[in-house]
Amino acid sequence: MSTSSRDITDKPHTDADPDTGKPESPTKLTGGAWKVGLKRAAGEFSKDNCTDLAASLTYFAVLSLFPALLAVVSLLGVFGQGQATVDAVMGLVEGSVPEQTLNELRGPIEGLVNTPAAGIALITGILGALWTASGYVGAFGRAMNRIYEVEEGRPFWKLKPLMILLTAVLLILVALAGVMLVVSGPIAEWVGDLIGLGSTAVTVWGIAKWPALVLVVVVILAVLYGFAPNVKQPKFRWISLGAVVALVVWGLATVGFFFYVTNFGSYNATYGSLAGVIVFLLWLWITNNAFLFGAEVDAEMERARELQAGMHAEETIQLPPRDTTASDKAAEKQQKAIDEAADVRREAQVDQARHRD
Repeated sequence: MSTSSRDITDKPHTDADPDTGKPESPTKLTGGAWKVGLKRAAGEFSKDNCTDLAASLTYFAVLSLFPALLAVVSLLGVFGQGQATVDAVMGLVEGSVPEQTLNELRGPIEGLVNTPAAGIALITGILGALWTASGYVGAFGRAMNRIYEVEEGRPFWKLKPLMILLTAVLLILVALAGVMLVVSGPIAEWVGDLIGLGSTAVTVWGIAKWPALVLVVVVILAVLYGFAPNVKQPKFRWISLGAVVALVVWGLATVGFFFYVTNFGSYNATYGSLAGVIVFLLWLWITNNAFLFGAEVDAEMERARELQAGMHAEETIQLPPRDTTASDKAAEKQQKAIDEAADVRREAQVDQARHRD
């Protein structure tokens, strides 16, 4: 939202009741409020340099990808779905990474599946993977702080455990999506026999799993949008407008990108064996752009609700921060540094005056 770091620090958020008189849902917004919200979402996406933020998130996503994958496979291995997940994941990434890299990854991942789930070792491995994978969630929170025009005020001892917890929740949801993908006909038929549907369950599951996957992704985005930034949301929404918009934009952008790559792109000629990696990184960047645009939509819809309630939200969204401990300390340190610099300047001025005399 803000166009500079100065704007973020100079505009305090209100401590008033954030829900006073605000419309409960987007359907209750006036046409003017909708126009302001959507127009500003597009404009602020550019002003907040979200394409640069998406590049940063892509970097953290790459760092977090394989630790997160190890954590998901470990969790699914406990329930006997580990090997099926390994096969499915390897099939998905087979064209995106060099064959040598793929072979190097398969060994450690299959080792996790084949190793008995010995309590302490399993927990230690999962916690280590969660710590590393939480880097993406933390970066996403910092990006959303910029979108909501608020500084990160949560101290490290409070912020890091929260990011790890969020990462764990998100990975459980990803694991759920993975189970949906790897559950095949025989398993669906077995479940169908248990509930009296028989082979009909295979057909039903083949159709129903895709809307269910979409719902899981929307919930993942809602969790990120609701808990990653340092702002107190009026209430948690399992399905937010921004999450739906992000998913639609992501779907359209993905189809368009791969259509371009398939029909017009020259990545194989330019990058050779690395073409799959380049395409994958570009797709990750597009994905993060879509997620950030959805966050902008949610933020601007909140602004529109506040404006319709008569709140002064033209410049700053009136949501209070969750915590200001770290930002207050940072402000004190900055002021101390300014005072020390001013002392040096004053001493220099006194010395100069003495020399003139």
